[in-house]
Amino acid sequence: MKKLQTFFLVSVLAFVLSACGKDTNVTPSTTDNSSKQEETKIKVASLIPPMTDMLEIVKPLLKEEGIDMEIVILSDNVQPNSALAAKEVDANFFQHPSYMEQFNQANGSDLVAVQPVYHAILGAYSKKYSSVEELPEDAQVAIPNDSANIARSLHLLEKGGLIKLKKGVGLKATQKDIIENPKNLKIIEVDLLMLARSIDDVDLVTMLPAYAKPLGLTPVKDSLIDEGESDFPISLVARKDNADSEAIQKLAKHLSGPEVRSFLEENFADIAIPAFK
Repeated sequence: MKKLQTFFLVSVLAFVLSACGKDTNVTPSTTDNSSKQEETKIKVASLIPPMTDMLEIVKPLLKEEGIDMEIVILSDNVQPNSALAAKEVDANFFQHPSYMEQFNQANGSDLVAVQPVYHAILGAYSKKYSSVEELPEDAQVAIPNDSANIARSLHLLEKGGLIKLKKGVGLKATQKDIIENPKNLKIIEVDLLMLARSIDDVDLVTMLPAYAKPLGLTPVKDSLIDEGESDFPISLVARKDNADSEAIQKLAKHLSGPEVRSFLEENFADIAIPAFK
């Protein structure tokens, strides 16, 4: 009888150990299935539509690839670069490379253009006149006050036959390089974000479409002079130390992807041209 009881206990113990052994084998598999790769978090600074719209479009695409992007909307055109240089954000999307280079030179920073996204067509607008020929003597013309967009605006005025610049000044053109000004235009340099407000007070204003569109104006339909495709594509910008990171490169891929192209062509064909193939 004791032998039988002993045999029974041994058998039960063997069964329990065997069951435990099976659980041990299964547990790692369950753990592996339930564990998820940690998301990479990035912050991207921007200002206004359509840049913010495009970031919203790519945000869920990045999420599918394990990247959680926070869009940081700032209030002026200096903060995005300052925040990026200070590593408060990982990238920004609001500017063309010439503007970025101006910031680098002034601040000793190492921001780099990662991906051109679209050409924002600069236009010259007026609420008072329907052609440049109608502009009077001493007309007031408002242009952006940063050096890159000063040069760009002066070349636009030259394209419209309103002024003539020294040869070869290129993107370094300033008002000092004007050699002919037959209408004696009074050119006023205004903060980029204030240009739209100045349109009621001046005779002509040069504006990028992001600032003209809220006024119901587009360069193709409403400007007296439009720039067309330019050397100033609005680009994704990062720092030299993170431009090649996987998260930034994936963001660049999606900002130059078919979803963004469709968005631009369907909603902004009259103000923006995709800058990628």
